[in-house]
Amino acid sequence: MLATDFFTVGTVRLTRLYVLFVVELSTREVHILGISEHPTGAFVTQLARNLVAELSDRRRSVRFLVRDRDTKFTASFDEVLSSEAIRVIKTPVRSPRANAYAERFLRTARTECLDHILILGERHLEGVLHNEQRPHLGIDLGVPAGSAEPSVPILDVQRQDVLGGLIHEYYPAAA
Repeated sequence: MLATDFFTVGTVRLTRLYVLFVVELSTREVHILGISEHPTGAFVTQLARNLVAELSDRRRSVRFLVRDRDTKFTASFDEVLSSEAIRVIKTPVRSPRANAYAERFLRTARTECLDHILILGERHLEGVLHNEQRPHLGIDLGVPAGSAEPSVPILDVQRQDVLGGLIHEYYPAAA
């Protein structure tokens, strides 16, 4: 099952960027589908095609997609998904709790990230939102996109205090 929604981010240059994202409920993995200053129906439909292609490449079967009644989600958006046997479920009018997973991601993205960073533009926002190593409480502190294991081997590290402990220098211990 997928949950999708838009959210907006203001930039330093006083423009508003729209971000379309999808949350896979089984893995809690978030896909940032696209960022645009002026999202249109054609843009959103193309992002749906990209999502369907990505899911088929990963061999993940999805049966449902929950979305709100935003006018950016056109009939062609729904058709792309229904062509892949994904049933689109529209939330009732004025009921943000009906799409709680998407709203929860949005709240997390804002409080932990976007409220503390001044966004310069689309490329900057995309880099900020693509943090794939954040542990998730809903999956026992697992990382949704891959393993939480560091890519660098862990070495024995020793610390040397400088200036009476005011500064610390770290170096690998001899083997």
